[in-house]
Amino acid sequence: MNSPIRRLATVVAVMFCALLVSTTWIQYVQADSLRARPDNRRTLLESYAKERGEILVGGTPIAKSVPSNDELKWLRTYPDGKLYSHVTGYYSFTYGAGGGVEGAENDVLNGSADQLFYRRVVDILTGKPQQGASLELTINPKAQQAADQALGNQRGAVVALDPQTGAILAMVSHPQYDPNRLSSHDLNTVKQAWEQLNAESGNPMVNRAIAGDLYPPGSTFKLITAAAALSSGKYSPSSQLPGPAVLPLPQTTAKLPNDDGLPCGPGNQASLTRALVRSCNTTFGALGMKLGAGALRKQAQAFGFGQTLQVPMRVTPSQFPSGDLNPPQTAQSAIGQYDVRVTPLQMAMVSAAIANKGTVMTPYLVDAVRGRNLETSKHSPEKLGTAVSPEVAQELTGMMEQVVTSGTGTAAQIPGITVAGKTGTAEHGTGQAPDAWFTAFAPAQHPQVAVAVVVEDGGKAGNEAFGGTVAAPIAKQVIQAVVR
Repeated sequence: MNSPIRRLATVVAVMFCALLVSTTWIQYVQADSLRARPDNRRTLLESYAKERGEILVGGTPIAKSVPSNDELKWLRTYPDGKLYSHVTGYYSFTYGAGGGVEGAENDVLNGSADQLFYRRVVDILTGKPQQGASLELTINPKAQQAADQALGNQRGAVVALDPQTGAILAMVSHPQYDPNRLSSHDLNTVKQAWEQLNAESGNPMVNRAIAGDLYPPGSTFKLITAAAALSSGKYSPSSQLPGPAVLPLPQTTAKLPNDDGLPCGPGNQASLTRALVRSCNTTFGALGMKLGAGALRKQAQAFGFGQTLQVPMRVTPSQFPSGDLNPPQTAQSAIGQYDVRVTPLQMAMVSAAIANKGTVMTPYLVDAVRGRNLETSKHSPEKLGTAVSPEVAQELTGMMEQVVTSGTGTAAQIPGITVAGKTGTAEHGTGQAPDAWFTAFAPAQHPQVAVAVVVEDGGKAGNEAFGGTVAAPIAKQVIQAVVR
């Protein structure tokens, strides 16, 4: 064989090998990932041929499939579309499944999950039409409705948890959207709705409760600073600390003032409890510098900061600034400013951990998976970690009770129910109104619910907003919906 023919034969052989390798890679190695893509038209057509499982709250479907007379066979509908939009997400022939449980549990809802393998085999052998499994959520419908109504047309989010289990009782993000607009079989209408929703300035498809641009927590972070102090063994709720009207910060000409411009107590001194009740910036700024950034970071991580959670939707990790912080940065971080960023879910987890004697439970949204024959697979609550000791949790509880009885959180008072809470007013941009925060749990000594509320840009109050006047009344209504 002459040289040109050998070279040609070599090239052809290499091309055949490349073809075999690429074909094997696509058909075997990448098969599962390609099949699972939410925009895979072939998979979507196959899934539309069978009934998709329902998403249930209190036994009532908030997402279900109804027969359709067109080639897609089934139409996905959302009876309370906007109320649960960020919980359910959407299911669209054009854009696939996403935005909530629809995307995160797509394989369970369409029946292709590994855990449903034996049920699929039984259906094939018995000749039954295949269908997806249904999901029963942990949402308390009264709490969800209360959160939605109380937040109103203000931008922000509300999250409520069961402190003992981590079950999510409410998850509301405003602005909302109607997933029915994306599930229509009129593909031109769906495309127009998609483009409109993604173009809106309020980003209605972003679930502010667990994702999006995270928020500075403001003074609600003082719970973590107080927890670090109490856990160090060097401080108690009655420890006297510096509390001037303005705290000079080292290494800079900048100063840290209290919101009201007044000292925290007589002689520029205040107990740790009084400082939390009055939400004194100067006390907690000085305390943060004394404890150090490392202690604050470690305490924040103990509450769940930095962890990537699936509820089952992915939760953006909350963050305490990394690296070596200088004293002014540490002081600002200790009051929930500088580069501290959180989700409302994270701040609900902080209150829930204190309510649960220091134990952090993993938050979850799916309570059970239901099959066609009513067989049920229940979720088992899981411990995420320990934030503080039971003794420190009890001390923090007493301090938080006073915030509501005689401090900045009096708007959250409920007759006959002791509420433990903490307000926050967070600056997040020059010339912008502050975000209003409130996190709490109740009843204080026998907790049933922990809640966190954030209202962007002060809501209706604008620059006059405070967490105690804007966010606390919202939390109050959610607590009442659960406890009563």
